Amino acid sequence: MKNDEALRAYMKRHLRRCQLKELDILREIDVICRRHDIPYWLDGGTLLGAVRHGGFIPWDDDVDIAMPLADIDRFCRVAASELPEGFFLQTRATDADVVAPVVKVRDRASLLVEPGDDFARGYAKGLYVDIFPMRPYPDVSRSFVRRVARGYCRANAVLHTAHYYSLRSFAEFFYFGAKRALCRMAWEAACVARPTDKYISNTLDNNGYGIMHRTSSVFPLSTIAFEGTTFGAPANPDVYLRDLYGDYQALPPEEKRHGHAVFFQPDLNETGGGEKL
Repeated sequence: MKNDEALRAYMKRHLRRCQLKELDILREIDVICRRHDIPYWLDGGTLLGAVRHGGFIPWDDDVDIAMPLADIDRFCRVAASELPEGFFLQTRATDADVVAPVVKVRDRASLLVEPGDDFARGYAKGLYVDIFPMRPYPDVSRSFVRRVARGYCRANAVLHTAHYYSLRSFAEFFYFGAKRALCRMAWEAACVARPTDKYISNTLDNNGYGIMHRTSSVFPLSTIAFEGTTFGAPANPDVYLRDLYGDYQALPPEEKRHGHAVFFQPDLNETGGGEKL
């Protein structure tokens, strides 16, 4: 119990340093996107923080932005050569051990450990900004999107979890494998039968909550102040956030005001071995 309390106290002391490092990464991404006319916008808790707090949600420890899937490859090509020294563009192509279908820009001189991290895999684990790929959605109901996207992501998560040989794991492999295939088939059929530019959201394998936005709430992009700097934002942040959170102005209960990380160290280059827990 004392160790848990010490860890929480350590992370609370260093949370702001963590946030400011992530802000540095975000600024560099913004410079590259402006230079090459690549559209992006603040997403998730980062957009919520900008609207509700003018910056980071006080207890948040990550940064999320979104970018059209059609522009992701172009961003990756230019970012690979233009990011400052010490930053790392992490994709499945640049880091063979990475599993998540999300582009990240990481700070090499830091460490962030999340609940799902696997230290048997050697992927980079520094502080980062997530770049979520967004694509047009078919003209279907929100209930269909929730059912298919949640089912697909749930099955995908189970299938990517380390399994031990047993009758149960054998059965799970076939059950969730079939479920993922059926959800993918339903999704592809909807995309072919009812294509539209009316809706947009994360790619299917990255939409575990089954969220769908109206394209008119995203484009044309606007700007918003975040920690004293102007960044890209959806056209209508209020509608966008209501799609994500409902009543986003209501603060969560005290016990839920915490970040995602299990542990972080903002600077691995500190002399003296860093702070002891």
